[in-house]
Formats: sequence, structure tokens, C-alpha cells
Amino acid sequence: MITAKKRFFNIINKDEVDRIPCMCPGGMMNMIVTELMDMENVYWPEAHENAKLMASLAAGVAKNNILDNVGVPFCMTVEAEAMGAKVHLGNKITEPRVVEYPLKSVVDWQKLNKINFSRGRVNVTLNALNLLKNIDMDTVIIGNLTGPVSLASSLVNTSNYYKDLRRNPKEAHELMNFITENLICFGNEQIKSGADIIAISDPSGTGEILGPKLFNEFALPYINRIVDELNPLCNNGVIVHICGRLKPIYKELNNLRSNILSFDSIVSIKEAKKSINNKIFMGNVSTLALDKGTKESIKSACNFCIDNGINILAPACGLGTKSKINNIKALMEVSKEKSNDRT
Repeated sequence: MITAKKRFFNIINKDEVDRIPCMCPGGMMNMIVTELMDMENVYWPEAHENAKLMASLAAGVAKNNILDNVGVPFCMTVEAEAMGAKVHLGNKITEPRVVEYPLKSVVDWQKLNKINFSRGRVNVTLNALNLLKNIDMDTVIIGNLTGPVSLASSLVNTSNYYKDLRRNPKEAHELMNFITENLICFGNEQIKSGADIIAISDPSGTGEILGPKLFNEFALPYINRIVDELNPLCNNGVIVHICGRLKPIYKELNNLRSNILSFDSIVSIKEAKKSINNKIFMGNVSTLALDKGTKESIKSACNFCIDNGINILAPACGLGTKSKINNIKALMEVSKEKSNDRT
């Protein structure tokens, strides 16, 4: 039996594995559920602001053999808050969310703060990674970044942001450059603090919203810059997650420089594999099914994903906080059953 970390890196290097990894990165793709909070006696929103609580809650995923990884933070508002957005931390059930944008237009981007790694929830995340690194557990530690388009649309009034891509493209690129530089630095700090790999989640960067032209201009180059900078620091282990239908941007995704692409349950695995070359595919078990479905229906969905060629089994867009741990464990159960079938 190989370790979780060895299994993951064997998959991305296309080497032999004992079974398919089962992962849920964290960040926008939340891996924390209320049942786990009760088991560990650690709760949101306190765990968002306390490194020991954050690390303890994340480590519970490994301790209870739920998935092959742990990941922090538990939301996609850490960078936005550090750069000037006002954030409500939510409660036990709801994740933190931006409640006030610092900018009305991309033209005001110079008003944004640079991320300060010694303060706030950015510092909490880095300290939590350091604590996780020093816990003896068989797991992959994932640090998380909000994708550049999603971060931009958390800093600028969302409808104005998308309009500004056409109205003010020069300033939009200046904003995206500033955001990308900050994300690269934050990713670098996460790796130094203990993250084995980095996941970039860019739900607002979907081709359904941007279309191929704007995706190619305002999303892909900035995601690729982050990937290019961080891949050498984590053995080419950068994951990119994009929500929604990928069909409008299949062509563009062939130029994505991450080895690992995670996607939504509405995407056909077979179609994606035919259309996008040289990628490790991650997903795409329905988040809704994991929350509302029966164990049998979830295992059926997992089998379908593996049979259609998924390389890393994962919830399509993270976990709803009310999902049952027994349902989530279906991923590991199916992965092990498939492994036994091969022997």
C-alpha cells in the first residue's frame, strides 16, 4: 500500500497506483461538513479565524478516513478580505461571503491593498498549514487560491466587472496583473508553510459567463501565470477548477498549463477527454447527490465517473455543509472496490 501523497503524484506522473485518489481540495471546493464539526468539537465561524481550530478541523478529514487530503482555508474570501473587501464570516452552516466590494470599477484598482501575510485570515491560513505539516497523518495537504477572475469579481461590483472587461480593458488587465501577482505570492507562502500542492478555483472564470474570447484574454493567461510560478515549487501538483459547462472553451483549455483539471458534474467526462489533451481529470461526482442522494446512488455515480475515465475522484464543486460523512465515504469505498476488482 502506498501513501496518499505518493498515490497522488503517481497519478499526475501517470505511474502505477493501487487505487484512484479521492480528494476535495478545500477553499471554494469546501470539504468541511457540520457532522465533522460535531465529531471534532470545532466549529465555523470560529475555525475561520483561529489557526489551531482550522488545522484541527481540517485534520479531522484525515483522522476519520474520509478523503485522501486535507485542505485550507474553508472558503474563497480570504484574499478578497485581505485586499479590501468586507466579509461576513457566516455561521456553522454557511460559508463566509463578501458583503461589500471595495471597488465600483476596475479603473480604481490602485485603491486595493496588497496581501499582508502577517495579518488576518491570510496569516491564520499559513499558520494552519504549518500546524498540519507537523501532524503525523497519511494525507495530501492542499493550499487553496481563489482564481483571478473570481477574486476580481469579489473586489469589483460583479456586474460592473464583467462590463468593464469590454469598457475598460486596459485597466481590467492592470487589475488582473495586480491580483495575479498577489495570488502568486500567497501560493508561494502556502507552499513554504506546508502545502504539498495548490488548488486554484475560478468559478467566475467559466466559459459560460466569459465566452471563449474573454476567457482567452482575461482568465487563461492569468491562471497560467500562477501555474507557471507555482508548479515548480510543488512537483507540478497545481489543480485548476473551473465551474459550469466547459464545451464553449474546450479549445482554450488545451492551452491551460496545469496538469490537473477539475470540473463540474454537468461536464461529460468522455467529451472532455476527447476534446482536451494531456490532462489529469478530477471530479465530477454531483455535489447535490452527495448532499441529498442515497449511498447506493452516490456509489453508482462514483462508478460512472471512474468507468468514464476520471483520474481523481472528487465532489464536482465541493461539499454542502449538511452532507453526511457516510455519503462522502462512498468515494473511498468505490475506489477501493474498483482496486480489488483489478486484482
